[in-house]
Amino acid sequence: MPSKNIRRAAVAALLTGLASAALAHPGHGTHSLMAGLVHPFGLDHLLAMVAVGVWSISALPRDKAWQGPAVFLLALIASATLGLQGLTLPFLEHGVSLSVLLMGLLLVAATRPLPPAVGLGLIAVASSMHGLAHGSEAPATGFAAYAVGFLVTTTALHIGGVGIGLGIKRWLGQHRGKALGGLGTALGASGAYLFSQLAV
Repeated sequence: MPSKNIRRAAVAALLTGLASAALAHPGHGTHSLMAGLVHPFGLDHLLAMVAVGVWSISALPRDKAWQGPAVFLLALIASATLGLQGLTLPFLEHGVSLSVLLMGLLLVAATRPLPPAVGLGLIAVASSMHGLAHGSEAPATGFAAYAVGFLVTTTALHIGGVGIGLGIKRWLGQHRGKALGGLGTALGASGAYLFSQLAV
């Protein structure tokens, strides 16, 4: 049964993600290319960035699927630049966690009518939380190499998400909505879990 397999895959992805939740944000370096390449594999970033690719291929016309990743990357750069200038927000880490929940809601709604501009705007908001967090944590030197690595891995994760979205479209057909709903629910639960860990 495809729907059972979808549910099992979503639960497995959620459990795997929660097992690595400790890698999300605290205690990372922001001073080298390698640190930048590795950091997006933290749970909060990994889930949000892959979800951008899945949503883009699922909710946008195929010839415009590039817009989701492009908006995320541009908002990431702009907000990190603002963070470098000293701009920050209270409870920023909470905002990063909630961005994962937001991306989960977008996936749940991916097959329903939602103006593309609204979805892209929400992606920009989610990305800005990540960018501000990293810009405000930046050291006096070495951040440029870190930023390059972070952007390279972010782009790769977006492409991976697009690949997942294409696979869902091609192989699940009429069960596509259930698959996206299951992924979105798992993503939202992960975001809620990350938020609850910060609230403790």
